Amino acid sequence: MQLEIPIVVVGGGPAGLMAAQHLSQAGHTVHLFDAMPTVGRKFLLAGKGGLNLTHSEAPDAFASRFGARRPQVEPLLQDFDADAVRAWAKSLGVETFVGSSGRVFPKDLKAAPLLRAWLASLRHPVQGEPVQFHMRHRWTGWNPQGDLTFTAPAGEVCVQAKAVVLALGGGSWARLGSDGAWVALLQSRGGDVSPLLPANCGFDVSGGWSPFFAEKFAGQPFKTVSITVPGEHADSAPVFQRKGEFVATATGVEGSLIYAASQALRDALLRAGRANFLLDLLPDMAHERVLAEVSHPRGSRSLSSHLKSRLHLEGIKAAILRECLPKASFDDPVALAAGIKAVPISLQAARPIDEAISSAGGVRFEGLSAGLMVQQLPGVFCAGEMLDWEAPTGGYLLSASLATGRRAAQGVLDYLNKK
Repeated sequence: MQLEIPIVVVGGGPAGLMAAQHLSQAGHTVHLFDAMPTVGRKFLLAGKGGLNLTHSEAPDAFASRFGARRPQVEPLLQDFDADAVRAWAKSLGVETFVGSSGRVFPKDLKAAPLLRAWLASLRHPVQGEPVQFHMRHRWTGWNPQGDLTFTAPAGEVCVQAKAVVLALGGGSWARLGSDGAWVALLQSRGGDVSPLLPANCGFDVSGGWSPFFAEKFAGQPFKTVSITVPGEHADSAPVFQRKGEFVATATGVEGSLIYAASQALRDALLRAGRANFLLDLLPDMAHERVLAEVSHPRGSRSLSSHLKSRLHLEGIKAAILRECLPKASFDDPVALAAGIKAVPISLQAARPIDEAISSAGGVRFEGLSAGLMVQQLPGVFCAGEMLDWEAPTGGYLLSASLATGRRAAQGVLDYLNKK
């Protein structure tokens, strides 16, 4: 089947939907293609525990969350910031609120009502042209004539387009549509793509946990702890230090605090083949106090009872000491106190990218115009998680995806106007 469509969006996640909306409101007919039966699948899954739309912190702090890619991402956020995200949700009839952590959520905490309202506004806009949806159409690249090609239930579809926004996601959660298959397609046409890597991910500990620890404590949380990722050299400042909580898995660690440190840990693994962090089991208690309590005479009590009574160390916190500290530490109050404040955890690998919440790497900004057009491919624009940026959880991922979708759509408008 051969089609001629002026503007195509490939990918039905937040970035693709936002691009389609901006183009539609500008009066253009947009056709959106997606490989899945329905759009917004990762968006819906991300909202199962309460959809985190954005974050209310100051713009400077918000932009800092994008690390080395701040210079490229910050201008996009300035065009479509956290307030704009909230206004956009309100325009769809969804009120938002700021949680105690500063994160912004829909009042009902659900993703599905927002997505339904969004799709209704795209199909039946008050202003602009309706967006046409083509589901179960998997993008397979370009044919020799330069047309976009798709596999569909009815066979191959070829589309001649004046401009296309690719919003194909990263490499995580392939079952929801983000499988990274686009990397080879873009590289074959000269696109500048950095390898996809897991972000906001878990890790396997070196050598694995002991069978006892894995069987008894997998799935249990470390609550009110802090972790420190040391610098590359002994005299370097820590590259990460924060209090929070995380979970032990059958093979390692995962959870919010680990996700926050994941970039530093992953990069250390890539650089040196190993990574370590120090786990403070009692971050609200000074080292001197811990040492005093450990050194307190315990009489006939066992050390386990002593630590439980004096420091409330029990369960998984007591077990990790036995798991990771040398046996000699338990006969030396100074070494034991030091261990409680800095349990050494050695990591051997990040979990596979398909398990990660998001991915790093992607289309490098150096190969894109300010409007996110691929310099080697006039008329081809990229948006969302397929771009080479990463951010922690907390609303930053979704905010940036929406902002890049809007910028790519504006890039299309500017490109077509110039033509």
